[in-house]
This record gives sequence, C-alpha cells and structure tokens, in this order.
Amino acid sequence: MNKSKEITIYDLARKLNISIATVSRALKDDPVVSKKTRKRIFELAEEMGYRSNHFARNLRNQRTDTIGVIVPRLNSYFMSTVIAGIENIANSQGFHLIISQSSESAEKETASAKTMFNNRIDGLLVSLSYETDDLSHFDMFFKRNIPVIFFDRVADHKNCPGVLIDNHKAAREGTQHLIDQGCRRIVHITASPRRNVYADRMQGYKQALADNQIDFKEEYIIRCNLSQESGAPAAAEILKMDPLPDGVFVANDNCAVGCMVALRQAGIRIPEQIAFVGFNNDPVSRVIEPNLTTINYPGYEMGEVAARNLINHLTGSANISSTNTILLRSDLVIRASSLRKQ
Repeated sequence: MNKSKEITIYDLARKLNISIATVSRALKDDPVVSKKTRKRIFELAEEMGYRSNHFARNLRNQRTDTIGVIVPRLNSYFMSTVIAGIENIANSQGFHLIISQSSESAEKETASAKTMFNNRIDGLLVSLSYETDDLSHFDMFFKRNIPVIFFDRVADHKNCPGVLIDNHKAAREGTQHLIDQGCRRIVHITASPRRNVYADRMQGYKQALADNQIDFKEEYIIRCNLSQESGAPAAAEILKMDPLPDGVFVANDNCAVGCMVALRQAGIRIPEQIAFVGFNNDPVSRVIEPNLTTINYPGYEMGEVAARNLINHLTGSANISSTNTILLRSDLVIRASSLRKQ
C-alpha cells in the first residue's frame, strides 16, 4: 500500500492562492494575519490532513521540547505516581515525555539511554536499575551538555544531582516503631545493596537496633527482588527461624503484603506474633488485613521536583550540579499491622 503524500504549507498556500509566509504565520497564530484568513487556513489544514513538522522546526531551534524518563519498572504504583508528577510539570511547560523501562537490567538501561540520545531529547530523568554499576552510558549526554538528573535510585556522579528521601532516617523510624511495640527479633527483607535506597534503609535498620542495644544478626536479613510473589519464599525462611522473629521491616509494601499473606496462611497472627512495617504507602497497604504500617513516600512530588529542576535548567532560569541533592520529606503511617501495644 503506497504511503499518501504529506501535505505541506505549500499545498495550503496554493489551494487558497495566498503566500506561503501568510500560511506559516497563520499556523503560528500570528495576529498579523487577520482572524478571517487564519480561520480559512486552519479549516483547510484540518480538511487536508496537514501536520505541523515540529521535528524540523525544533532542529532549527536546537531543541526538541522532549524529556526522556528511564524507570526500573512501569508496573510499580510508586513509579507510576512519579511519572504522573513528571508529566504534570513537563506538559505545563510545553515539554513531551519519552518513557522507557529498564526491567531492572543494566543492559536495557544502556539501550534505552542510547535510544533517548538518538531521539535528541533535551534532558534525561533516571531511576537506576538493580544491576547498574557502571554509569558510562550517560557520558554521551554529558559531552553534549544534556542534563541528567537521578531520582529515587541515585548514584554519586559529578554531573548528576539526585532527588530522593532520607531513606536512612525513614528506615530508622520504621524499625524504631517496631522496637517501641516490644519487638526485639526483627527481620529485614530487602533487595540489592547496590542501590542507595536499599543500602540506606539497611543502615537505618541497623542504626535503630544499635540505638536500643539490640545485636544485628546477618541471619535476620532476607534478600529478594521485593515483588509480591517473593513474599511467600521470604515467609518460608521466617518460619524456619527458631525462635520466630517478632517483627519484620520490609523495604517495600508489595513484598510485605505477600509475606503477610503467606504467614497468615501458616497460622501466624499479625501483629500479635509478628508485627509488620512496609515502605512506600502503596494502595495495597490499605487493602491487606490487618492494614499495613508503612513509610509514606511522596512519589508525585518527587516527579514534580525532578522535572521542575530539569526544565529550569533547560530554560536557563536555574543551573543544576551534583551538589543539588534534594531530600523530600517522608512520614511513618501507623496502622494495625504493627500495633502490638494498644
């Protein structure tokens, strides 16, 4: 099937018997062209199926008004709220988004970065994958002075600021809450320590134990991919422990819920026997019974802050640097899953 010819401003000008310059100005809504003429041109453009060539125009302007976003997973409630925040700010400033997921793969993250670069994005927002150790795939952006901002899962880099919460403080508060409820044998379910979020939450957990003269035990650390499905194997490990732990701090809500369900099926009473604290305040935390105590993580605000800082840099109203690490507030949301002391 032959592709139909693209309609141009020359076709519109020829059809209306007016100058090309008049058509061009009218399509930009220039008041120099009378309302009547503009109306005729817009109606004919719609009738003939004219499409503005934004790509060619943007190449002349050295801008594409496009921001790239790379996230580890698109099926995460937290990441979807971050993207919504990014989109809100980007759209309000006339920018479009290209969104890609790494699926927790460093290789896919690298491929996505190259695709973004080849699509001439103006700036890049990234939350790093589990596997990412080497950041050299962002060098092409730095060489062309294309700004890159990390959010949530960040890494130290001289060219990249980060937007995140104080994960150490949040984890310390969550663990301390379990201790305040009488827990002394507290399991921590986490993911790869390569990523700042999990390394920092681990340190916060350890700090709370130390603050209360509770010995840290490596056997109380369970590492997995933190999916809801991984909660059941984690529960199986917990059930093998003797004595049973009396508290569990999980680095996200999905895995916490999967673990709680499996433990309850095994006859464990929550929170009477084992109290639970999760992380992220996902909607699933309010569905599970008992409702899950968790850390409220402001994903939408994180997306807005990251996008606003990037766009301010692009428009020249502010500069970004690696020292511009932005910490957002998080809060402990106490619900029934941890309340052993009524």
